[in-house]
Amino acid sequence: MKDSIIIVSGGLDSITLLHQKANTIALAISFDYGQNHASKELPFAALHCKRLGIRHIVIPLQFMHEYFKSSLLEGSDKIPEGHYEEDNMKSTVVPFRNGIMLAIAAGIAESHHLNRIYIANHGGDHTIYPDCRPEFIDAMTAATQAGTFNNTRIEAAFTNITKADIVSIGTKLGIDYAETWSCYKDGNHHCGKCGTCVERKEAFQQAGIDDPTEYEA
Repeated sequence: MKDSIIIVSGGLDSITLLHQKANTIALAISFDYGQNHASKELPFAALHCKRLGIRHIVIPLQFMHEYFKSSLLEGSDKIPEGHYEEDNMKSTVVPFRNGIMLAIAAGIAESHHLNRIYIANHGGDHTIYPDCRPEFIDAMTAATQAGTFNNTRIEAAFTNITKADIVSIGTKLGIDYAETWSCYKDGNHHCGKCGTCVERKEAFQQAGIDDPTEYEA
């Protein structure tokens, strides 16, 4: 039964969830909030949705680019290099991004008589992103259920697993991960040095699966 919405970026995690839950998804939503890598990731979201026959829309949130502070919104040269566990990676946080996106998705879900929202945050995100943590997802779920007539709920199936686990799941589903984008920069290839590139490399290594990504370094 197609009773769900998914927030899909075009990255490894959300594309995996898109394929895993495809039979239940009525609508996929991407957001253009002025992120450095929008021109790289959003086309992959559209590509996979088209293949799966899932309606896909992109919602512009340009106010975030104008009013929010984050290196993810300030150009590729502002993106720090290194591992997510390093303090400088906090600059990539877009304040309350998931809260804003989930709130919009809840309104769209109710408008379309849908009652589930999928989001692909995972265990590795907890280190740096407060709006990816289990307690945040639980709080937002309570809010969407209390604030909608149809008790819209949030399902975050990857919250307690690793990115390596996600790679294993997606590989079994036959996903070509060369057709996903993780890098926070907008180069021709993944930079290989930013936090999300480092995490992506580690995920394939830990999963024991060949990484099809082209890295500049």
